[in-house]
Amino acid sequence: MRKLASLFAATALTSVSAQAADLEVTHWWTSGGEAAAVAKFAEAFNASTDNTWVDGAIAGSGGTARPIIVSRIIGGDPMGAFQFNHGRQAEELIEAGLLRDMTAVAEAEGWTDIVNPPSLLDACTVDGKIYCAPVNIHSWQWLWLSNGAFEKAGVDVPTTWDEFVAAGPALREAGIQPLALGGQPWQSSGLFNVLIVALAGPDVLKSVYGDHDTDLAAGEEMARVFKAAADAREMAEGSAVQDWNQATNMVITDTAGGQVMGDWAQGEFAVAGETAGEDYSCLPGLGVNEVISTGGDAFYFPVVDDPEITAAQDELAKVLLSPETQVSFNLAKGSLPIRGDVNLDTANDCMKKGLEILAAGKTLPDVNMLNTEDTNNQLNDLFVEFFNDKSITPEAAQERFVSIIENAD
Repeated sequence: MRKLASLFAATALTSVSAQAADLEVTHWWTSGGEAAAVAKFAEAFNASTDNTWVDGAIAGSGGTARPIIVSRIIGGDPMGAFQFNHGRQAEELIEAGLLRDMTAVAEAEGWTDIVNPPSLLDACTVDGKIYCAPVNIHSWQWLWLSNGAFEKAGVDVPTTWDEFVAAGPALREAGIQPLALGGQPWQSSGLFNVLIVALAGPDVLKSVYGDHDTDLAAGEEMARVFKAAADAREMAEGSAVQDWNQATNMVITDTAGGQVMGDWAQGEFAVAGETAGEDYSCLPGLGVNEVISTGGDAFYFPVVDDPEITAAQDELAKVLLSPETQVSFNLAKGSLPIRGDVNLDTANDCMKKGLEILAAGKTLPDVNMLNTEDTNNQLNDLFVEFFNDKSITPEAAQERFVSIIENAD
């Protein structure tokens, strides 16, 4: 009888473990390059487990997707997994007990030994528990330039931000939009934050956003940044597109001279068949202050009462950080892997620049690791207004900026 009971238990366990789940994965990767990259995750998950990736893409970038994701989870209709950026975006969901503690998976897979830089895993950690799986390093600190546009304008491809600004009139005269800037609010604030790092320095950004240093926010270094933002506003005038990838496409088609955008833009260049160093050029840190902000994407896993979904969540977390998946996904996405032990010999010239900067330790925290979503939304509002209304002086914008920093959480 004892043998029969043991056999029954073993059979039942095998039956349970063989169960497959349809795992809904929600994200906002919908552009051509993003879709090609997220498909690598889906392919790896479907191939290495008995589960099925059910794609839950939400168009419109994070500003549109995040409220929908949060609403579903709070409303009791959670997806199996979802993408957020590294940082503080999931704090309230964690505090409410709505997201799973993934520490056991992280420890079993040795994440503390492979995630580089460690700050990415720190951004997933609350009260000593790991709540997310970081999948890439995305940096905002890039200026993408159309080689063809500058050739048409008869000027050399710039090597610094100041050279880019100086080339603006020649681009205009040649019928080329100097700076492509989309209408999504985060694009405007992202551009401004890149200017802070390039022209005032990484320490200024960390002190203003991380320490809420209002004296620094009101000082001369930031005044220079606001003046540069006014130059950028002048160069972006006439950029009548909405989505970030539409602005990237202006660079790809040589109808714009450049775009300040994160390295996810490389996915669009890749889909278009563009070659780094030939069709387009890239300036990390705007050619002034070469540094990589260690932002990026991570996947979180809502608490569910279905053990099959829970098991599938664990499997997805493992797949996301596996060496093979890290290579295939990040080569398609244009981002850097969170593992330093993978082979990226096939990376293009711009990606190799990023890898060299990362290897040199020239990194800074992403803004999402320093600011709450409320603060980011206030900054978005400010810079959308500033870039769309030339009557707002740099001085007036800086005063509002100081007030936001003073009252930041």
